[in-house]
Amino acid sequence: MSAPLPEALRARFKRLIEDGLSGRAAALRLTLSPATGARWARSIRRTGQARVAPQGRPRGKGKLDPHRAFFAEIIGQDGDITMFELAATLLAATGVQAHPNAIGKFLRKLGYTYKKRHWLPPSAAAPR
Repeated sequence: MSAPLPEALRARFKRLIEDGLSGRAAALRLTLSPATGARWARSIRRTGQARVAPQGRPRGKGKLDPHRAFFAEIIGQDGDITMFELAATLLAATGVQAHPNAIGKFLRKLGYTYKKRHWLPPSAAAPR
């Protein structure tokens, strides 16, 4: 996804519109697409300025946030549960289907971590 066009360009466009040019003519003068010029001109007529539209996914908690207590309870009962088992348990208990990777990201965001220990063979010098 490309970045929004700069505010300085929007201000220059607004001045051209206020000077009497159409949205299409102002866009061509600033080497913008005619569709962008029409959209910005309509925005300037309605609100007085051409603002940057919100980009990306809307901010929110996601579908897993209401089940935070459920995850805490399940992990408290069995700390070695896998993400696939968590996904199956969530689906069976609440009917919410979530990918194991999404559950893992959600749990990391909540501060849950799991560090695997490296297996070391027994030392030959250790008493038996």
